[in-house]
Amino acid sequence: MKKLEVFDPPQCCSTGVCGPTIDPKLVTFASDLHWLANQSIAVERFNLSQQPMAFTSNPTVKGALAISGTSCLPLILFNGAIVSRGQYPTRLQLANIVGIEAPQPSHAFQLPVLQ
Repeated sequence: MKKLEVFDPPQCCSTGVCGPTIDPKLVTFASDLHWLANQSIAVERFNLSQQPMAFTSNPTVKGALAISGTSCLPLILFNGAIVSRGQYPTRLQLANIVGIEAPQPSHAFQLPVLQ
């Protein structure tokens, strides 16, 4: 099975809906990971402040941290290889990374013009 691992920077939660402000990027990314899991991709997510052993026990992640420090986070691995660093990929980028058909963009609803 294909496996995507996300190594997040230290934060209170990965969903983006905790704390005094909501981070829309984290909310969108959490939704994109849920979508990806529904495409038969194994998804694991680790938070540096809550699961530091996951970072130190993975040689690839440990090496990236040794070279770049936490600026490489979020670090995204696909089947053990780094595929993204320092930013959260979009749903389209995630689809391309794991080799599945990209989702079709949604069309914005437009209200009819009243005359």
